[in-house]
Amino acid sequence: MRIAIGQFNELTEDKLRFAQQIGVRGVQMNTPRLPGEYRWEAADLAALVARCAEYDLVLEAIENVPIHFYDKAMLGLPGRDEQIANYQTIVRNMAVAGIPILGIHWMPNAVWRTSHEAPGRGGARVTAFHMNAIDRAGGSKAYVAKVDERLATMVVEDEPTLSHDQMWENYAYFMRAVLPVAEEAGIKLALHPDDPPVPMLGGVPRIFGSVEGFIKGEEIANSPAWGLDLCLGCCSEMPAGALNVMRMIETFGPRGKILYIHFRDVQGTVPDFQECFIGEGNYDPSEVMLALRRVGFDGFLLDDHVPNMDDDTSWQHRGRAHAIGYMQGLMNMMEYCGREATA
Repeated sequence: MRIAIGQFNELTEDKLRFAQQIGVRGVQMNTPRLPGEYRWEAADLAALVARCAEYDLVLEAIENVPIHFYDKAMLGLPGRDEQIANYQTIVRNMAVAGIPILGIHWMPNAVWRTSHEAPGRGGARVTAFHMNAIDRAGGSKAYVAKVDERLATMVVEDEPTLSHDQMWENYAYFMRAVLPVAEEAGIKLALHPDDPPVPMLGGVPRIFGSVEGFIKGEEIANSPAWGLDLCLGCCSEMPAGALNVMRMIETFGPRGKILYIHFRDVQGTVPDFQECFIGEGNYDPSEVMLALRRVGFDGFLLDDHVPNMDDDTSWQHRGRAHAIGYMQGLMNMMEYCGREATA
């Protein structure tokens, strides 16, 4: 178990030096800015690995391709087979470049929030979601934490255009085409939960907003190349909050299906929640860290979303320093207690 930094799309010197200074070795990129209208090439991916190596860092994973690389596949639209073929090429190119994990989500219309300025501890600004604000807007996009400007127009319509059964069929079609390629290439796909975990947003069904959804998703995939980007914050957003976090760890952890973890939390659950600092949310971070150790998790953790503190940067260096330091302290204490217990 180890800690990495991530959630950026360019390997700038300040972020790579930040990783060195804060004492982590791993890097995870989110939708890196690379050439390619429909796919990424091996040489461009390999350049990312080499750039990290210049700072004695390891590129552990890439999380997400641009949504427009596979939106037709998610929505079952004409042209999906071409997108899937390009995705298969990306998986093969990841293997050539030496990047072992590709994160994926099944949200054609991205992550949604209704505010980016909710007041958090000490006046820090955090994101929040209130379903009634979406309902009042008639299903409009409201605010999103991350958006692809090329989203298909149908994914932001007010009326549903797909059923949940159709969305499951699209997922199965995609996975049955891509996972054999991933197995052959030695690449693993890490599936992220829906954020927020509600049944429908903007006319598009969401199918990975519950523990049962992930159990079904694994059964359909039926592949050693399938795993989880386990966002603890998304699991905490689900009804029952912290119980879902523990269920996900206990269900998928012992079989090595948790590939890496977003270590963040929220206060409240759907239909109303807001993000927060680690340690003041729905779950006990110490209990979660011990549970990860107990199930044998051996991947990496990263901070993901963090509160926006006063005088912070656009990437929120201050908030990330707090989150990473918190995780490092938890891990150090856990390791110390483990040594004491066996002494």
